[in-house]
Amino acid sequence: MKMGKESIEGTAKILNLLGNETRLSMMGLLLINDCCVCEFVDIFKMSQPAISQHLRKLKDVGLVTEQKKGQWVIYSLNRETTYFSLIQDILNHIPDQKEKLIWLEQQGLKISCN
Repeated sequence: MKMGKESIEGTAKILNLLGNETRLSMMGLLLINDCCVCEFVDIFKMSQPAISQHLRKLKDVGLVTEQKKGQWVIYSLNRETTYFSLIQDILNHIPDQKEKLIWLEQQGLKISCN
């Protein structure tokens, strides 16, 4: 369900989705860097189907976009959504997620899809 103009219903849906710790953290990570499903699997220590379910929910409301690069599916924060300023405001109230990306790189798990 793509949402256009901001509405009470749409804002409530966004807030509900971001009420989940994993999805909120994913959005914080995507604000810093695009990520592959496999990177999220390693960061969150969750199964690929569970990660894909979270990402599908975010994609269904237009908060993230996906791009296929060979065998990889790369997720990006959708900066064009009418809810982007709301997302930025919310993410200003959570700890910086950069340490998760640093950990991923230190473990040799950061992928290079180029």
